[in-house]
Amino acid sequence: MLNDRLSTPAAGTSPASAQAAVRSEVVAANAASAGYLPFNPQVRTPSRALPRGACDCHFHIFEATPAGVAAFAFAEPRSYTPSPAGIDAYRAMASALGLERAVLVHPSVYGADHTSFEHWLALCGDWMRGVAVVQPDTPHADIERWHALGARGTRCNALFDGGVPMDAVPRIVDRVRDFGWHLQVLMDVSQDPRRVLAFADLGVPLVVDHCGHVPARDALASEGFRNLLALVREERAWVKLSGLYRITPQRTGFGDAAPVVEALLRANPSRLVWGTDWPHPAIAPPMVDDGDLIEALLDACSATELQQVLVDNPTRLYWSH
Repeated sequence: MLNDRLSTPAAGTSPASAQAAVRSEVVAANAASAGYLPFNPQVRTPSRALPRGACDCHFHIFEATPAGVAAFAFAEPRSYTPSPAGIDAYRAMASALGLERAVLVHPSVYGADHTSFEHWLALCGDWMRGVAVVQPDTPHADIERWHALGARGTRCNALFDGGVPMDAVPRIVDRVRDFGWHLQVLMDVSQDPRRVLAFADLGVPLVVDHCGHVPARDALASEGFRNLLALVREERAWVKLSGLYRITPQRTGFGDAAPVVEALLRANPSRLVWGTDWPHPAIAPPMVDDGDLIEALLDACSATELQQVLVDNPTRLYWSH
């Protein structure tokens, strides 16, 4: 079973040892990355079980060696230097929540180097898919290899150094069109309200990160967010119900963000997916509990909507081709 693979520690490792390893990773993270907030290894248990096949559609891995050195080289320039957040810690969190599948998103701190991305997809391809970062000059052979490994989209990150420039997006879409990939964008849709409409017209599926990344207090009055709602309603875009702590200063409950999530659900629950955004890179303190994130989704969704957002929609977007 996928959940068995996701939650099983390495051979010869007891559950207690695995928990101790996670705690040690957090201690090392605190020491190594002053000013950067490490993930919280304590995970609140969800109030009810997730549906079978539940998928985390947005997470990152920042693996380190036993000595605490980054296992894969970071790019220059970059907007932040993450503390260690390895695959074993991720698996412990996912198991605690009841997540059985996941989508690895290549982070900006690795730039164009996809060595880590390829490593994890090759190792975990039975439960993992990926979103790469294709550049205008990425060799076609690399895209072919990433597709064979399980990549199903390319990401444009407009908010952090190391991402793809917005003006390169049409050329990049042309590079991935024949693979059936989608375009994933990290952008504040309120900053240029018509840009998200232009992206939807590029002829590949469009996926918008973190509820459109508009501050929750401004979203419903924002032209850009209204355009995003229209695209979701018309089945011209997908949205990730992720990163609520990026659109509100709240770290539990997320009442400020509830109207944003509700508006997206009313628009079209068949075009929404959910993700942890673990290990929550480059956020202001305090660190969020991943259990609170899934609880916010449980509060917002009916049983039918939960099945769509966590299981059916991810299957269509990442596993159907």
